[in-house]
Amino acid sequence: MSRTALRICPLCEATCGLALTVDGSTVTAARGDRDDVFSRGFICPKGASFGAVDADPDRLRTPLVRRDGVLREATWAEAFDAVAAGVRPLVERYGPHCVGVVLGNPNVHTVAGALYPNVLLGALGSRSVFTASTLDQMPKHVSSGLLFGDANAIPVPDLDRTDHLLLIGANPLESNGSLCTAPDFPGRLKALRARGGTLTVVDPRRTRTAKLADRHVAIRPGTDALLLAAMAHVLYEEDLADLGALAPHVQGVDEVRDAVRDFTPESVAAACDVDPGVTRALARELAAAPTAAVYGRIGSCTVPHGTLASWLVDVLNILTGNLDRPGGALFPQAATDRTPRPAGPGRGFALGRWRSRVSGHPEAKGELPLSALAEEIDTATGTGEPVRALLTIAANPVLSAPDGARLDKALASLDFMVSVDPYLNETSRHAHVVLPPPPPAQSPHHDFAFNTLAVRNQVRYTRPAVPLEPGRMAETEIVARLTLAVTGGHGTDPAAVDTLVIEQTLAKSVREPHSPVHGRDPGALAARLTGETGPERRLDLMLRLGPYGDGFGARPDGLTLDRLLAHPHGIDLGPLRPRLPQPLKTRSGKVELLPGPIAADLPRLARARAERPAGLVLVGRRHLRSNNSWMHNVPALTGGSNRCTLHLHPEDAARLGVAAGQPVRVKGAGGEVTAPAEITDTVRPGVVSLPHGWGHDRPGTRLTHAATDPGVNVNQLLDGSMLDPLSGNAVLNGVPVTLTPLTGAKL
Repeated sequence: MSRTALRICPLCEATCGLALTVDGSTVTAARGDRDDVFSRGFICPKGASFGAVDADPDRLRTPLVRRDGVLREATWAEAFDAVAAGVRPLVERYGPHCVGVVLGNPNVHTVAGALYPNVLLGALGSRSVFTASTLDQMPKHVSSGLLFGDANAIPVPDLDRTDHLLLIGANPLESNGSLCTAPDFPGRLKALRARGGTLTVVDPRRTRTAKLADRHVAIRPGTDALLLAAMAHVLYEEDLADLGALAPHVQGVDEVRDAVRDFTPESVAAACDVDPGVTRALARELAAAPTAAVYGRIGSCTVPHGTLASWLVDVLNILTGNLDRPGGALFPQAATDRTPRPAGPGRGFALGRWRSRVSGHPEAKGELPLSALAEEIDTATGTGEPVRALLTIAANPVLSAPDGARLDKALASLDFMVSVDPYLNETSRHAHVVLPPPPPAQSPHHDFAFNTLAVRNQVRYTRPAVPLEPGRMAETEIVARLTLAVTGGHGTDPAAVDTLVIEQTLAKSVREPHSPVHGRDPGALAARLTGETGPERRLDLMLRLGPYGDGFGARPDGLTLDRLLAHPHGIDLGPLRPRLPQPLKTRSGKVELLPGPIAADLPRLARARAERPAGLVLVGRRHLRSNNSWMHNVPALTGGSNRCTLHLHPEDAARLGVAAGQPVRVKGAGGEVTAPAEITDTVRPGVVSLPHGWGHDRPGTRLTHAATDPGVNVNQLLDGSMLDPLSGNAVLNGVPVTLTPLTGAKL
């Protein structure tokens, strides 16, 4: 007999509520949960395919351990014994930095990925930490850290109340939103226009989002920061800057005026290929709107000046008085945020506290550039020990990072490697131990990360839709046991990890004067926590201590896990609201509008005004039915328009003699790939586009469907040398390439 189970979708950042139809232990259908307080029944093709993702027959069911060079099925006990025996001796001989840790994008979509990696990293003590952030969003973290003192204080556009929205390098109709959690992003944009608001999109491609816009500006790739700087110049030049209520909370306004003085619309026009009149109109429209928000995403981050572009997005929001006001860009308040501390100066944000061993790349937010992972493994020269062991958790850097061919070889040279991954993919195939988490239907879900970026404050939690199958291990237990195995605690009850975190959190909270549990007994508080598992007890702890929590009885109507469980469709906590100065953690206690590292990088941006590529440049693209390399093994999510083709403009195709469907060799600094041509005027002349996440043609994987149409790895065109210097983010867009049509070749 079938039943209905609720589940928050973990397949993209929109976090939509799902109503699953379950027959026995099998998910047979998925539809939008109409009663979900946040998504209100919206669902996209990924969510509708939840059952197919869940039941993929290529998902690993048992651990794999390499014996005599071959990965073979093993018991969980054998797998963790192998991990401890493989990693601990290396740590003891060479020190913790010889163990690299790579955290992939799916970590922010799971409870385990939110609760345990920081515990692992803290206990291990390695500085060799790499994540997907340096392929995506690190510029935004760095700019927020420098501006606000907190790398995770990222303001999001108030989509439901704004009168004017400027999107730059963002395509939410395909991505469903990023660093801006908003179920039914397309519907929200349509509602903006229906209420008389204005949507402007700056993008070198005429994306689905751009087609919806009132104005589409087809900028030259990689020049976003120049355009934004020129807009800031116009605001000052025409006396349009007006901080309003923000003024007491901001320092450095006059310094920014001086910093952008030479970035006139005329001086950036040739580089951006944007008419000066258009640039001035963008600035004037932004200033004239009753409320407005500027929102930049991956297209403006994965470029040579990604941090400057991210900084300028907030500079424009601040100069027009739109930061921290309804209809502008506000700081969300998640239910599991720490207890809000009183406003005042903080510790600030520092860059470059250590550097990578080989190339000396500065650390940002505790991470090194993922582009540098291969050289940290395969290069003996440099300071300290190379990475000899690697832990990858939900990561496939062979496809997601530049120069996968080099990284592929480097991984094969490691002394030991562990992958927490449901698939044997292009990266995990090198592991000595593979630890497979269960399918998503067998896991609980709460969006620890994405609620800090949500366009409406709310809280939701869903327990597993179906019980763990025999022989499976919960992902939370897998990462807890991994933590113990690599830090000398192998054999300890994994529940000890949760107990330790709870004890440490409460011990700190009772010492903090602003905490609702100040001065109370931590042991007595711990005894009051509810939940069926350690992760649920930790969630209960975070809810009780959070901004809406009951404070362990101090606020009787506040949030607890029990109260949340009594509301299976979630609890609405209201629209975003102004919060300054409380979120600020800068040393001054104010928004520091022109931080030193930003000022020092502006001359590099000024020089970029004279840089114009002579040939073609490459940009990536997303598809609604895809999320990086995760989902190409699901038939329902591939095919049709979700194909690995090279987009190029008809003018470029005619000039180069390329016909539709013809194989074309694309060559970049890191290598070359061959893909079929798709001629379309949705890309501007001089720009070609290949999607990200393809290239499933390496031997030794178990991705049956993906291998039937593998596509090519766009990141093989990059050699990893091009980085945004402030954030270490890889430059993935606006990179020079050459094309050669292949006659008579077949793909």
